[in-house]
Amino acid sequence: MTVRTLILLRHAKAADPDEYATDIERPLTARGHRDARAAGEWLRGAALAPDAVLCSTAVRTRETLEDLGLAETPAIYEQRIYVGPAADTLDLLQQTDPAVATLLLVGHNPTVTDLSDLLAPSALRDRALATSGIAVHRFDTTWRDLAEAEAPLVDQHTARG
Repeated sequence: MTVRTLILLRHAKAADPDEYATDIERPLTARGHRDARAAGEWLRGAALAPDAVLCSTAVRTRETLEDLGLAETPAIYEQRIYVGPAADTLDLLQQTDPAVATLLLVGHNPTVTDLSDLLAPSALRDRALATSGIAVHRFDTTWRDLAEAEAPLVDQHTARG
């Protein structure tokens, strides 16, 4: 059985919502871009190279992904990650191609924190992922069989640039 790695990343710091007509349009701030680049550096330093990416359709998640420096990694942009909830996102993860060993999901709170807690209850420090927060889970089942409380948290980091 292949050991699978799921990397959950909350998008980097975004612009004030009052400045945009809709929430989905909010871009990253200058700090957000720096933090997203730092998250990419941390992933490379930890030898976490995703085979595929699932990313919310929001501007801030797309910009976070772009700043990670993973241009060669295939990405799927999925509206369901933007709207959540965690149980629906778990359903989406269960549809991941079996050939993928390491998957990166770039999303939003509360969904990414709730998903991490669903997979490894009470394991997160501070009980929530901050912006540019990363939770790394490992498990030795298929994506299709991924279930609640079955993917231990093996690392956590908050990237700052």
